[in-house]
Amino acid sequence: MSARRAPVLRAYRGLLREGSRYNNYNFREYILRRVKEEFRDNKTVQDPVEIEKLLQKAQQNLDVVRRQALISRLYPHQPLVLEGLTKDV
Repeated sequence: MSARRAPVLRAYRGLLREGSRYNNYNFREYILRRVKEEFRDNKTVQDPVEIEKLLQKAQQNLDVVRRQALISRLYPHQPLVLEGLTKDV
């Protein structure tokens, strides 16, 4: 179990890290929400073959998110009102 845990955590953290680099609030929050939902939904998968397929899918998604986050940073936008709020409000 622990041999499978490290790649899963690496994929999860990588997707969250890259997703948080989006400039646009809506895209950023959507990516973070979807990553958390997908990993939560597949938490109970035990089949090693299925886990490997899911890890490959996560790696492909990480590549896509990484490219899109880079493109997002190349084209600045006007921040939304929500982005100016602090977390403790």
